[in-house]
Amino acid sequence: MEVLNRLGIELCADRSGIQHKGQIPCSFYPLPFLINFWSKQLTLPQRLKSLDVFRGIAIASMILVNNPGSWDYIYPPLDHAEWNGCTPTDLIFPFFLFIVGAAMPFSLAKYTKENRPTRAVYWRIGRRALILFGLGLFLALFSLTLDFWLNGAPVSKFATIRIMGVLQRISLAYLISAIAVLNFERRALWILAAILLVGYWLAMQFIPVPGYGAGNLTPEGNLVGYIDRLILGQQHLLGGKGFDPEGLLSTLPAVVTVIAGYFTGEWLRSQPRQSRTSISLAIVGISCVLVGHLWGFVFPINKQLWTSSYVIFTAGFALLLLAACYELIEVRGFQRLGFPLEVMGLNAIFAFVGSGFLARILIKTHVGSGSNAPTTYTWIYQQLFKPWAGALNGSLLFAIATVCFWWLMLYLMYSRNWYFKI
Repeated sequence: MEVLNRLGIELCADRSGIQHKGQIPCSFYPLPFLINFWSKQLTLPQRLKSLDVFRGIAIASMILVNNPGSWDYIYPPLDHAEWNGCTPTDLIFPFFLFIVGAAMPFSLAKYTKENRPTRAVYWRIGRRALILFGLGLFLALFSLTLDFWLNGAPVSKFATIRIMGVLQRISLAYLISAIAVLNFERRALWILAAILLVGYWLAMQFIPVPGYGAGNLTPEGNLVGYIDRLILGQQHLLGGKGFDPEGLLSTLPAVVTVIAGYFTGEWLRSQPRQSRTSISLAIVGISCVLVGHLWGFVFPINKQLWTSSYVIFTAGFALLLLAACYELIEVRGFQRLGFPLEVMGLNAIFAFVGSGFLARILIKTHVGSGSNAPTTYTWIYQQLFKPWAGALNGSLLFAIATVCFWWLMLYLMYSRNWYFKI
């Protein structure tokens, strides 16, 4: 415990920081960018278990699609669309952002016109965003470090670290959305969302890119890639190529995905836990899917560009999945059915970072010596899964086994009342 305290990691009995008899005090972090653990033994703020189940579905799905035994053998629904279009896998990332927004009304409910947020509140929001961004950079830096230590990569590789990424986008979208939610009325938020979606569409259609012109939505000639190359530098984009799917400009419509979640969470707080609430969610969800699909005829649905049509389309599916979770968990009370996913949802950030950390170790280390020695990741797939299940099914079973492994880790944390929060 002393080691944890020195690192700024606290094991607390509640979220208030108030010490109770026989419990470990929760002091101010000596290092504000680190994380704290706390117990769930005391009462936490009221929350919807269906949101935790929804989050669990998202993190389990992300681990599943990110860890096939071989990238050469993937069932089509478990792969991203090559460019335009949307597969089930392309729904996972916007689901995360939607959930971030849906949780905001519960965490920010006490701030009103009469009870304005203080500077400390903005500091906590900024700190959370900084931690998320830092964790994303840590994963990128860790991968480069393993290459340097284990595979003889030159030190110059560190100068090509990827700046943006999944956690970095979540960080920026959360930061912008939280500040907007704290300062804008509902009508202003609707106007902001409309401006971001329509403005992004017009910018992508009418702002010319040198050498490609206006309205070019190809991987090479789109405005998102041009701005990233201009501001971040091509060497800091994914794979050192000219385009990054988590670019700066395309983070702006991603903010609307968070705001859509916020509107949903805010509405749910005032609704009775009845089937009519689930039905309302489903109706709006179907409407969004249709609107996003129709908009896609003029502004294609595209995850990598995070197009405005993609925002509306995926928000619709998020509403449909949330409606199903809400009906089963909140209305019908099938909490045992959702328990395995709730376990994953309560420690989603830990699962995401931990799975990325372990996968990088397995990919960068090798079994045996020589230039043809397989990576530990490949060796496990080829020795334990491929021989008896085949290349394709073995690849899927490898991914399923990875999900099961992380569920077990998270269950052990759950059983000890450990929650990884920022």
